[in-house]
Amino acid sequence: MHHMSPRMPLAKRLQQTGFIVLFLLLLSGCGAGQYLSKGDKRFGQEEYERAIEFYKQALGSAANAGEVNYKIAEAYRRSNRLAAAEPYYKAALDANYRKEDAYFYYPLALKANGKYEEALRRMGEYVQVATSPQLRSMAVRELENLQQLNEIMGLGERFKVQNLEALNTEGSEFGPYVQGNELIFSSTRGPGKEYLGNGEGFLDIFTTTLTDSAAEMGGAVHKYEGINNEELHEAFATFANDGATMVFARGNEGTKKGRSNVDLFVSNRRANGWTEAKLLSINDPEAWDSSPAFTPDGKTLYFSSSRKGGLGGTDIYRSTLDDNGRFTAPENLGPDINTAGNESFVSVGPDGTVYIASDGLPGLGNLDLFRIENGKPVNLGKPVNSPGDDFGMYFVNEQAGFFSSNREGGKGGDDLYRFVRSDRKLVKFFVDGTLYQQREGAKQRTAVPNNTVTLQDEAGKQVAMASTDAEGKFSFPLDSAATYSLVAEKPNFFTARQRVTTVGKMPAQSELKDPMNEVRLTATLVLNEIVKEKAIVLENIFYDFDKANIRPDAAVELDKLVQILLDNPAISIELSSHTDARGSDVYNEDLSQRRAESAVEYIISKGIDRSRITAKGYGESRPVVKNAKTEEQHQRNRRTEFKVVRIQE
Repeated sequence: MHHMSPRMPLAKRLQQTGFIVLFLLLLSGCGAGQYLSKGDKRFGQEEYERAIEFYKQALGSAANAGEVNYKIAEAYRRSNRLAAAEPYYKAALDANYRKEDAYFYYPLALKANGKYEEALRRMGEYVQVATSPQLRSMAVRELENLQQLNEIMGLGERFKVQNLEALNTEGSEFGPYVQGNELIFSSTRGPGKEYLGNGEGFLDIFTTTLTDSAAEMGGAVHKYEGINNEELHEAFATFANDGATMVFARGNEGTKKGRSNVDLFVSNRRANGWTEAKLLSINDPEAWDSSPAFTPDGKTLYFSSSRKGGLGGTDIYRSTLDDNGRFTAPENLGPDINTAGNESFVSVGPDGTVYIASDGLPGLGNLDLFRIENGKPVNLGKPVNSPGDDFGMYFVNEQAGFFSSNREGGKGGDDLYRFVRSDRKLVKFFVDGTLYQQREGAKQRTAVPNNTVTLQDEAGKQVAMASTDAEGKFSFPLDSAATYSLVAEKPNFFTARQRVTTVGKMPAQSELKDPMNEVRLTATLVLNEIVKEKAIVLENIFYDFDKANIRPDAAVELDKLVQILLDNPAISIELSSHTDARGSDVYNEDLSQRRAESAVEYIISKGIDRSRITAKGYGESRPVVKNAKTEEQHQRNRRTEFKVVRIQE
């Protein structure tokens, strides 16, 4: 969580910040144990930046390297620098340090560094062995979130983003708000007292003139007059009444006792400046209350709070102003929006759309930005979201605005970014399918309910799974310009496989009506009953007259049989070749045997076990057209068939 969080006020990842004052206590005879106990003391006081310095010195000669690495990782995590914790969790686990929460937080740290596949694998492994019910349920939820990454990564990019390089510093800049022609934001920049939680300065509210060019913005930055208190953190200004009313968050004087005392304050503009800030009635004295945001009409205030009775971490609440100008009792936005993780950093767009940041909803790592649409959060996708913390989105108008992020490539802890909508109309592809089965001798095929269907990519890797409904129907979202196979299995039936592709199916922008459009493809999958000894003709396996070599057009058809054998590992088959009646019986039998064997050799060359397939040439002994006269009839007799001869139980 960000600045002024319950765990730790300023809470920002520093990584490369250059201004940490490192005091090296290289006193003679100060051993690893001494550094460790000094680190533990600072850790206990939530002075994580100092604790890390001592722990790193203890690492040099520590016999208990696993424990020290774990403590460093935890200090980074608790000061909201999860990505920096990754190598230390790994080192702790590699040293066989067996603390269960390390197994849970390590994959989260991997995710915070964009290492999604590894994070998914590690979280999956942890879920299998978890013993703590609380950590296990968090891990299961996180695993579900990670499995939605492909869909989030596949969202069209709706924004272009740009770092406000002239404005950002090595400190943190975040929480943008525009009032008139001023960009108001929160920052740890400048000289002043160091906050021991993470080595940055105290937070204050700053202002600069809004310019059209992002490159110029940040020329004249000064502290916001009449609001900041040098001994406290101030952040997240929001305004109502045409800028005459300001609500902001203040707290955390830096003592342990004062850690969670972040509250919302209100001040009013008078002719001689701002009135002394007063506590709002909606604060909870025991909780962290922060990130306030007025609706454009100034009648509703959203904010984030860690108060009891929520869904976990921080939740988003709403309070309205009654006719007497008093705030109503805050209302939790409920489980569709709030999770067991942290939801915070609210803003309301000019059209009334609410934007939030969350680390508990499916996202790209740490905090991601979401839009609330029909009461449900929708991830805004790249590039406004990244593996880092992305939060505090503020729309100046329908098309553009600012947000905060501590992603790689920035200048300091958090940086301000500008975004502009690049609204190409988007297309989402789906395939809607029906699964049927065909039993031997049945007149009609019937729908198959409650049966698994998998979606495989071109390489045959499973990318999604669905279950058919009562009518045998199923659906999958698809990527654009991609080819897939739909696959369904059922005991005693041949595996059904159907190719589906979105290549070449993208409509032109001019044909699209809405910002988000759906293109739905249809597919039919049929499971055919396996009947032993029933001949199945392979279409189009033709041989040149008098020859047994596999022609390219025949290879395409034999590849389908290879796929059937791969899809149905329990079956063994006889592959038979038949000639027409022209030529002598003996010669035809020999020719058909050679043809069947060359087909079998081709299939074995594709990786099918020799024991599963036998070749048989029947010559002209089993014509499908007796007394064939025409070339077309002879062609039907010159065929290749297969039949299932064994099914392994």
